[in-house]
Amino acid sequence: MKLYYSPGACSLSPHIALLEAGLPYDLVKVDLRAKKLENGDDFLKVNPKGQVPALALDSGELVTEGPIIVQMIADKAGKNLAPPRDSDERYKLLEWLNYITTELHKNLGPMFSPALADDAKAFFKDRVMSKFNYLETALAGRDYVMGKQFTVADGYLFTMLMWATDRLKFDLSAMPNLLAYKARIAARPKVQEAMTKEGLLKAA
Repeated sequence: MKLYYSPGACSLSPHIALLEAGLPYDLVKVDLRAKKLENGDDFLKVNPKGQVPALALDSGELVTEGPIIVQMIADKAGKNLAPPRDSDERYKLLEWLNYITTELHKNLGPMFSPALADDAKAFFKDRVMSKFNYLETALAGRDYVMGKQFTVADGYLFTMLMWATDRLKFDLSAMPNLLAYKARIAARPKVQEAMTKEGLLKAA
């Protein structure tokens, strides 16, 4: 498989999933502004959506959209990164993935635009902070979003927390559960490996 990624983008989530799954893959870096690959090829010829993540399968098929990609990785791995298909727990995982993508990802993304006015950024920040307040309560007494088991939803939520705290400088000091959760995920060896490979952490 081949993962098309941009360092620190939402493609970090499937990158973490691939490493946690122990599946073989190649990394292909994408310049999202220029829509070019490192070798100069046109990324739009790979993924007409022009977005990462995109996962090229060995069959030649291309899968896009992060929440779908991470489920596919989990199902291929069989390592408890997602509950079994058709189980009640699987639908709970789908609920989490949808919450993260619609309530966090889609509200945080616009805040990176230099064209967005300050009052618009404040609007999005207020929306996201209300979601983080919910997560602060939801994570009380839990190691991971599904309870005691790390799943692909955790890699996705961690990526969004990285965006919020490390890049957008949100102050989450009043949310100890959320900060402890972020630190717990960050300490996982495969998460550190993904971040190192993307140049987000210095190699030890």
